[in-house]
Order: sequence, then structure tokens, then C-alpha cells
Amino acid sequence: MKAVGYHAPHPIDHPQALLDLELPAPTPGPHDLLVRVRAVSVNPVDTKVRKSAAPEAGAAKVLGWDAVGTVEALGSQVQGFAVGDRVYYAGSIDRPGSNAELHAVDARIAARAPATLSDAQAAALPLTSITAYELLFDRLRVARGAASQGQTLLVMGGAGGVGSVLIQLARQLTGLRVVATASRAETRQWCLDLGAHDVIDHRQPLAPQLAALGLPQIDMVASLTHTADYFAQYVECLKPQGQIALIDDMPALDVVPLKRKSLSLHWELMFTRPLFGTPDLAAQGALLAEVAALADAGRLRSTLTATLGPIDAEHLRRAHALLESGTAIGKVVLEGF
Repeated sequence: MKAVGYHAPHPIDHPQALLDLELPAPTPGPHDLLVRVRAVSVNPVDTKVRKSAAPEAGAAKVLGWDAVGTVEALGSQVQGFAVGDRVYYAGSIDRPGSNAELHAVDARIAARAPATLSDAQAAALPLTSITAYELLFDRLRVARGAASQGQTLLVMGGAGGVGSVLIQLARQLTGLRVVATASRAETRQWCLDLGAHDVIDHRQPLAPQLAALGLPQIDMVASLTHTADYFAQYVECLKPQGQIALIDDMPALDVVPLKRKSLSLHWELMFTRPLFGTPDLAAQGALLAEVAALADAGRLRSTLTATLGPIDAEHLRRAHALLESGTAIGKVVLEGF
């Protein structure tokens, strides 16, 4: 089968950073779906792994987690799916990726793709939707509906992939006041179009901008990028007993300043459930089914902003470079082989 991968970590401008490969088709395990991939999206995790993770000696590493495709075969213990189903999912970081014609994924973390979205539109959603949903409801434990009215969520980096879904989920499923951050006119408008009540500029001090909105202190922060750079400002802006949830990486983080206000810190990694085979593993498939229902009801829109071409090394290199530039809005997708 055709696939895209690499034999050694390289910067994206290296000629062997990503290569077109021919690899054996995977054999599905008892809980797996074997999926013929039709579209994939590219996430920051793809670029981080490509730059740092060496494959096993003599092997190639295939990246890619988000995918939409058609089920070709079922493992012996799979329930709820049939050959021919159109599915979407974000996979697991400890298994071969979805940048391949055929891909094996645990059925419990997959769901039927939104019927009203194209393959490219649907491929933009899984990883960011799982991250945003788990951050909101499993980490911050926000109450659904009117019970969360009167509370404010600050979404740092609202125009990124996770922020773009988080704004929508918070508006559609909770009573939170959503304040997003953006630094350009086009990203500001993107956040407003997705439903943010307010948008402030993360290049400027946060506290005065929040105060100007009548928010001298806020309840919770979703820190989606550059957490270490903004951490002191979060402590300043949060109410006593407020919460911070974060997803990005940093060499170290001093949490001592949280003590005086009894602030809590929550990490969200959407790969945790599949990595550890947690008892609630199927929660990811269930939440993707809910996201699909929201999309089909017109309550959640795809965050696709660019389809760069077919799934091959050339177009994936372009996608990785775009993400590494820090200027991407929403999600970048590749479609077909």
C-alpha cells in the first residue's frame, strides 16, 4: 500500500523529512477496524513527532492521526460497525499513523463520520474535537447547559485547531461566556464567527483587556499554546479557586504561584485513553458520535480552512511547514491518494 513516512527525524526542509513509501497492509486486531483512508488532517503533534521520534531500526515511521475512510474489514470482537461504514477518528500515538491507504484503528475510539460533511470537512474534526471535549468536560468538569451560566472561559489561541472547536462546544453545550484570544484581524473574525462572545489580543496584557469587558477576574483558562509565556498572567486574571487546563509542551512549569489562590491545573492529552487502554476507552467513540450529531444538526461546523492536495510526501511537507509557521487558521487537510 502507499504511505508517507520517514526513516530518521529531520527538519521539514530536509529532502528526507517525509517520503513516499510502499508498505505492507496492516492486519486488524480483534478490536480493530481496517479502514481505507480517504482524507487526513495534519496536527501540531505530527510535526513534533517528525522532528523528535526516531523509528525502530530498519523501519519507517508513518505519521497521521485524524482520518476519514471506509471500513474494509472488522476484528473478531468489533461491535456496532459494518463493512462499508464511513468512519472518522484520531487513532493512537503508539500505533502506525493514518497517512496510508489502509489503516487499523481500535473501533472503540472511532465513530461514523458526519453525514452532512465531505471527507475533507470531517477529517478536520476528530483530534481537535476529542481534545476540546475532554478539556471542557473531563478536565475542567464544566456543567452542561444553563448550570454554567455566569462563569467565564478564556480560550488562549482561539483560531487554532483545538480552539476553533472548543469555542463551538462551549457555546453549544454550556452557558459559559467565552472570551477567545487572537492577534490578527482575520483570526479575530474567525473566533467571532465560531461564537466567541469577545476576543482580546494575546500580544497585549490580558488583565486590562478583560477588565474592559467587565471581567476583573475569570473562572477558567484553556491554555492551548505558549503556556509558559502566559502563566503568570493566568494567575493574575483567575478568580480564587479558578482552573487552568493546558495541552502544550514545555521543559518545566513552576506551579507554586497557584497556591495562594488555590488554583487547579489540569493536563489534557487526548491520546491518554488509547495509550493506557482505560476502562472508559469507548468514551472517545461516543463523544465523536455526539460531535457528528452536532455537525449534522448544523450546530457545529467543520474547521477546515485548506485542502492542500492528495496524501503524498510533497503535500504533507507543505502542510507541516504551514503548521510550523504558526500562521495556520483552523485545520489543513489532504484528500485521496
